[in-house]
Amino acid sequence: MFKIIALIIVVIVAIVLLYAASKPDTFHVERSITINATAEKIFPLINDFHAWNEWTPYNKDPAMLKTFSGAEQGVGAHYAWQGNKEVGKGDIRITASTPPHKVELNLHMIEPFEGGNNPVVFSLDAAGDATKVTWAMDGASHLMFKVMGLFIDMDNMVGKDFEVGLAKLKTVAEK
Repeated sequence: MFKIIALIIVVIVAIVLLYAASKPDTFHVERSITINATAEKIFPLINDFHAWNEWTPYNKDPAMLKTFSGAEQGVGAHYAWQGNKEVGKGDIRITASTPPHKVELNLHMIEPFEGGNNPVVFSLDAAGDATKVTWAMDGASHLMFKVMGLFIDMDNMVGKDFEVGLAKLKTVAEK
């Protein structure tokens, strides 16, 4: 009887792993918001990590250690953090900056799990008297992420954070 139960468990695990392996090798998360402010007013809030404190959705740990290095803003600006299990440990660097339309970054998550290097892009596009701000992130989906994705909707989870951050950015920019 034990052998049959063990065999059933092995078959179920194999089916889950095979199904997960069939999922895409990359992911894309993207959210947008229209802000009643010019791109020139919004851009500095994204292009300077010091300004992120006003709107980032990831300040979930009041004791989080933050380190700023490299350029003060724009290309070469670097921000690293280490906090509780909600924020983990990682760093982000601005890799390209096209005022006032685009900021490209490289996000490296270290904890709670190694997340590789993920490109992140903020795009600012005129929308009449307002600006449409789009926050997007791409990355590789390794087998572990694919298996997690069977039980957790990563787009929804990360997308909710993007929505919160964009709403806060809107509030700050529209002051």
